[in-house]
Amino acid sequence: MTRAEFEADLRREGYEIHEGEIQPHTHRQLHAHDHDTRLFVLDGHFTLALGQDRVTYGPGESWIVPAGTVHAEHTEADGVRYLYGIRSAAPRASAR
Repeated sequence: MTRAEFEADLRREGYEIHEGEIQPHTHRQLHAHDHDTRLFVLDGHFTLALGQDRVTYGPGESWIVPAGTVHAEHTEADGVRYLYGIRSAAPRASAR
């Protein structure tokens, strides 16, 4: 996927588009967001930790972190520059 394709997907799906950067050797502790997030790596590498699973993403790769997903984020020596979109979490059906 290209940056232009990713941005078009974000717009079509109702995401606000932003660009971000995380410095090298950064380790963000476990946390969750109250919004859905989609990310796309522009430069560098980004490791997403979900429980015991660790996945490292590089340039041109993207992923989704749904609202409420507990995760940690890490960078290595190259840090990361990325494009991301956020949108309010989809309403959940209430139990009756």
